[in-house]
Amino acid sequence: MKTKAAVLWGIGEKWEVEEFELDDPKPGEVMVKMTAAGLCHSDEHFVTGDLPIPFPVVGGHEGAGVVHKIGIGVTEVEVGDPVVLSFVPACGRCTYCARGMTNLCDLGGAIMLGPQLDGTYRFHGRGEDIGQVSVLGTFSEYTVVPVASVVKIDEGIPLDKAALVGCGVTTGFGSSARTAELRPGDSAVVMGIGGIGINAVQGAKVAGCRFVFAIDPVAFKREKALELGATHAFASVDEAWPVISEMTRGQLADACVITTGVAEPDQVLEALSLVGKRGRVVVTAVGRPEEQTISASLQELTLFEKSIRGSLFGSSSPQMDIPRLLQMYTLGLVKLDELITTEYTLEDINQGYADMYAGKNLRGLIRF
Repeated sequence: MKTKAAVLWGIGEKWEVEEFELDDPKPGEVMVKMTAAGLCHSDEHFVTGDLPIPFPVVGGHEGAGVVHKIGIGVTEVEVGDPVVLSFVPACGRCTYCARGMTNLCDLGGAIMLGPQLDGTYRFHGRGEDIGQVSVLGTFSEYTVVPVASVVKIDEGIPLDKAALVGCGVTTGFGSSARTAELRPGDSAVVMGIGGIGINAVQGAKVAGCRFVFAIDPVAFKREKALELGATHAFASVDEAWPVISEMTRGQLADACVITTGVAEPDQVLEALSLVGKRGRVVVTAVGRPEEQTISASLQELTLFEKSIRGSLFGSSSPQMDIPRLLQMYTLGLVKLDELITTEYTLEDINQGYADMYAGKNLRGLIRF
């Protein structure tokens, strides 16, 4: 069948929207008619080359829709089921899944490669096979994905809101609530208030933090952070430090989550300066592949038992945490409507990313 999709043909190029051929699902795969896809910053990392991936590739790793066809052997979902697509597949059988670390499933190695899990392609155009970001390719009216990337959700949940839980909401929320291990009464800092950071703020609030300090140079984002759970907001680390020190009686924060657009080496040193003894620095933002060093005080790590942790998908389990967060949304415990700043058509995808860079959006959304 034919489907309209946004494809990236090389580093530094624009997303190009046109019709492509899409194969039917193979065994263990599902075809999804997309309802909405989130414009996550990570897809722009492919444009800049910060995340290397083979070209050409259908973009998009955050989205939701309805099952349109199923391949042989698929029993987890049926045609017509509402689903969220998780950017990390989870097989449930590898050693990491068996230990409860499904965000680190062995299948995750395929998300940067382009083809499907069997090494073949489902999208074709201009005489070439076309890969899919995170084996998903949500920037398409229809897509074919592994059933390991599909999470069935309850009927009635608005799919445009559910789309955000495929990456941004779960990654940010889990960075605070899971990776940072924040507990009631703790103090947290979130550095960078975009589509991930704003949900790290929500995760810290739900975890019971008494103070949630947000840091971002954009005034609009600081305002949104205060609306969604931050107790204080600052334009810079220098502005934030004395207030954090005063509010915590000199003990500083229990954790700092780095959710900037790109992780920079000096941000780790800044984050370490904001946390106290046994403080945790969580690096959720993706760094450039050529960056091999970070700035940190080794003496602080030893004498104050501070730690630095990486976080993929917020250390969350797709099959458990996506439905759970959506239920929290229906109960009013997590906000999703407020995250969507602007909706776009697929043809306006480049404008959507221009608005993201301009600091206008918490999350742009493509509605099909």
